[in-house]
Amino acid sequence: MNGHADVAPPDPPGRERRRLWTSRLIQYLLLQALIAAACIFALRQSLPEPPAEYLVATFGLSERGIARTVTLPHFSSLRHAMDDPPRFTGRFNRPAGEAGRAWSVFLPRFTNGVEIAVNDVVILDSRRNPAANRPDRNTPEIAVIPASVLHDGANTVSIRLFIWGPITGFLDRVWIGPDRLLRPSYDLRTLIFVTLPVVFSSWQAILAVILGIMWVMRRHEPAYGVLAAAMAVGVGQAFLQTPMGETPYSKLNVVLISSAPIESALVLTFALLFAGWKWQRHGWILFIPGVLLALAGLFGNQAMVRALFLILAVPMVGISLVIMAIVTARSVLKRQNVASLLLGCAVTIMLTCWVADLLSVFQMTPNRIFTARLSYSVMLVAIGAGLTWRFARALNEVDGFAGRLVAQVREAEEKLKASFVREEERARAAALARERTRLMRDLHDGLGGQLVSIVALSERGNAGAPIGDAARAALKDLRLVIDSMDDIGGDLMLALGSWRERAMAQLRPHDIALDWRAVTPQGLPVHPELRPWHVIQIVRLLDEAVTNAVKHANARRITVRIETLTGADGLDRGCITVEDDGKGFEITSEGAAAGAIKAARGLRNMRSRAARCGAELELSSCAQETDQGADQGKHQGTRVRLTLPHRFPDSDGAAG
Repeated sequence: MNGHADVAPPDPPGRERRRLWTSRLIQYLLLQALIAAACIFALRQSLPEPPAEYLVATFGLSERGIARTVTLPHFSSLRHAMDDPPRFTGRFNRPAGEAGRAWSVFLPRFTNGVEIAVNDVVILDSRRNPAANRPDRNTPEIAVIPASVLHDGANTVSIRLFIWGPITGFLDRVWIGPDRLLRPSYDLRTLIFVTLPVVFSSWQAILAVILGIMWVMRRHEPAYGVLAAAMAVGVGQAFLQTPMGETPYSKLNVVLISSAPIESALVLTFALLFAGWKWQRHGWILFIPGVLLALAGLFGNQAMVRALFLILAVPMVGISLVIMAIVTARSVLKRQNVASLLLGCAVTIMLTCWVADLLSVFQMTPNRIFTARLSYSVMLVAIGAGLTWRFARALNEVDGFAGRLVAQVREAEEKLKASFVREEERARAAALARERTRLMRDLHDGLGGQLVSIVALSERGNAGAPIGDAARAALKDLRLVIDSMDDIGGDLMLALGSWRERAMAQLRPHDIALDWRAVTPQGLPVHPELRPWHVIQIVRLLDEAVTNAVKHANARRITVRIETLTGADGLDRGCITVEDDGKGFEITSEGAAAGAIKAARGLRNMRSRAARCGAELELSSCAQETDQGADQGKHQGTRVRLTLPHRFPDSDGAAG
């Protein structure tokens, strides 16, 4: 003994998972066993019956030339033809004093057809109602006995049972009595075994249409289309009648009525797809029994179809139900969702009802009430509930995702707004910094140079005109900078109006005339993107052109042309032309005047300013013809042509 308690090692994860899986399997099997027991208990319960005093259970049976006494309910041997049907003959008494009340014959259940005669007068032939002759239906019949046929005391009733397979004949107990006492039982059975199946089949048809639409809209989920096809086949089975003879549509009716194996194969395929199974190449094996039965219906006769139905259809339905039970159980244990659990419970109910019907077919139960077709509707209810739950869950997930997405979008929007505000502030600060830099550069290049000249002249002691000229030039440059800062709304004509006044004031002392011509009515196009620094560059370029004409050309007239031109691309561009009538100069390939270094520097500045605005500058100096009629001749002249861009650049990166 070491004084320490022994500690058991923890179970490995795999063993714990197996233990949990086993526990869930046991719980699921116990639940299905409880459901099966509840189904068996419900199937063993009898429906309310008419008073026992009107029950006729002992009949004399004449079949194949043999007469014997039988007690109903009674099973007859299998037959494939309606000739020589078994005949049941019984007696009943109508008490005296009942002549004023209608009496009826009530048959709760029979297979396949009956003919009822009272006192040798036929009062009912169910073969006239093909819907009542389906062996999978529990259609009751009630026939009112005509008053002229019935008499007080002993009366005879004769029932001929018509059997045409594929199962043995069956005749349940018979009640003969007052119609008002028998009718409630008939109405109850009609509601359960006739009306409810029609209601369920109608709902099944609607559900098939809805699922078909869902499959068309969601082709990547074939389970909806398979289930829609299965329900469509079931609707065809429910509403078609048993053909009593060969008609143009009898073969089609036989194929659809006997399409139970195709329907079960489709439902099994849906269950497999719903459980996550992917379609395999060998999946077509499920449809072999249904295809064989359909071929027999098309190319064979009704007797062949009835014989093959028991061989192909019944086992196929049972095998499909067993496989569905296994698949749904695995799906429940794996997914643990409500849809799989509901489907598994529905499969258990239908499998139990199918086993009960099979026992009835083999006469192992004393009565014959087929419930498999009705339980199929229960399975459809479960499938519809499962799909509805799945759809509702998907909607909840979508709503939740949409809510989270809206919150994230709002959060991102707030962040984006804050980012936009910061970007606008940075852009505004950058724009102010650029404008400040340009303004400082313009003041330095223009006003700064003029002030330096004034200071230099004053220090040298030069008085008079030179200092005054320099001061006026500085004032002019300052006015230019101030004017360019005005908001002109993108209309360059407003800035050119101010420049015209300054140019006229500059030319007046030199006796030079200014000829102002606006060729197009609108002058220049409006440019919303026009900035103050664009205006400064254009005005200074024009100033440079006029100054060169004043200082170097000895001109007597300067002509300014303003017009809007339409280019080959269909876009409008403004054009400003400054032309003088003075002496020209020679322009080298580099764009500088020979022998005039200072003028060359001015021309380079003009080209640089034009490039910074995205404009095109053309310089020409040559002999030109005058426009003066009698004085027509040739003289030297210089022309500066500035073609503005269709859209001004946002920055001066184009400067050359």
